[in-house]
Amino acid sequence: MTVTYSSKVANATFLSFHRLLLRWRGSIYKLLYREFTLFALLYTILSLVYRLVLSEQQKRLFEKLSIYCDRYAEQIPVTFVLGFYVTLVVNRWWNQFVNLPWTDRLMFLISSCVQGKDEYGRLLRRTLVRYVNLTSLLIFRSVSTAVCKRFPTMDHVVEAGFMTPEERKVFENIRSPHLKYWIPVVWFSNLASKARQEGRIQDSIDLQNILNEMNLFRTWCATLFGYDWVGVPLVYTQVVTLAVYTFFFACLIGRQFLDPARGHAGHDLDLYIPVFTLLQFFFYCGWLKVAEQLINPFGEDDDDFEANWIIDRNLQ
Repeated sequence: MTVTYSSKVANATFLSFHRLLLRWRGSIYKLLYREFTLFALLYTILSLVYRLVLSEQQKRLFEKLSIYCDRYAEQIPVTFVLGFYVTLVVNRWWNQFVNLPWTDRLMFLISSCVQGKDEYGRLLRRTLVRYVNLTSLLIFRSVSTAVCKRFPTMDHVVEAGFMTPEERKVFENIRSPHLKYWIPVVWFSNLASKARQEGRIQDSIDLQNILNEMNLFRTWCATLFGYDWVGVPLVYTQVVTLAVYTFFFACLIGRQFLDPARGHAGHDLDLYIPVFTLLQFFFYCGWLKVAEQLINPFGEDDDDFEANWIIDRNLQ
């Protein structure tokens, strides 16, 4: 379920935004606590080994390795690579939200342009809207994990009332290796044209407006399918992930507090706890986790789109 907090910050008052830092559901703490705990544990183990286990000669070697890792870790362009990647993912996420298929405009046109107060007119309008909802359902089944679990087979689609048994036979008799979400669009267009011929739609302009709006709706569905079909190139995702984790692997050794008595540059203090390194891990890995959560907004994360709610709402 999408986590909303807008009502909590409706007014810009003192500490209003700071109260959000205490929320757990949908927070960065929930996403990152496992990796953060593991990083802190590994750092502590290395620190204890350096201080209590290694011999003097081994300590000198470890200190040289630590200085080497600290010097060259900064050459990994984490900020540049990660910042560009997150920007790309957030733009894709927002574009997918903008292209969610809402049926309102099309339903308003059907309600106002398809005439008839008799039972046939009512069923005609309901059938047209059902085809619209069936189109969006077929798309959501292909892109959303939650919807696919709710409607794993076409039997479930028929049982839910989106498709009749006769329509299912026609649907399955059309052989295609590709997603057949366009079939209800064809049914819709044919039924709307039939309604125009029967005088249920009194003007050709009304028919054109309905078909244009249906085509826009189909474009939204096709856009979602396109985003699911062509994702962010895998090589870029791998580069970003490797850059972040390689950087912090080097930090495990390079950010250790060395013996101040040795006089190494930048190691005048021995604070035991690397506060700023832990903050850096929290921010950079948190940035990466944001991208991991938003790269597919039709999963089952806290902030993913509620596709099942959209289906129920459109059907209602």
